Amino acid sequence: MTVQTVIITMNKLSQLHESLLSLSRKKTEALKSNDTEELQMLLTQERKHVQAITQVDGKRAAAVEQWYQSNDLTLNDPTISEMLKYMEGNEKGQLQEAYEAMILVLSNLKEQEQLNKELTQQSLQFINLSLDMLQPTLGNVNYGNKSDKSEQPKRSVFDSKA
Repeated sequence: MTVQTVIITMNKLSQLHESLLSLSRKKTEALKSNDTEELQMLLTQERKHVQAITQVDGKRAAAVEQWYQSNDLTLNDPTISEMLKYMEGNEKGQLQEAYEAMILVLSNLKEQEQLNKELTQQSLQFINLSLDMLQPTLGNVNYGNKSDKSEQPKRSVFDSKA
């Protein structure tokens, strides 16, 4: 029963990550079109997806841990890839399929988020360039010779107020 629970949670995680990937693609379009309202809405939805993913992943981890305990196996870090080494039969095939689907979705999501990161950095660079052009730094306000030394009041080694 615990293997089926792991498979079900893996499929649910895969669905949630697919939905997150869809949001990420919409986020890319919002970044390209400079639609900040749409971007804010998408970021809110993204946070909700991440919370749901965290909850389902906790269930998956608990189910994997339970499977290890029920099979009298002890590992410091129980993972699905290690779990597959000990399995046989139809359940192994189902779990392997869910595992590979999850890896594919995560890879696509990582690429999409990298693109979004690059688009965001380019937008910030453009904004900084625009601000620099609108507010140039004042290099030399006064005309004439400028001394290299900063003029500080000269102080005596001794404070001699009497």
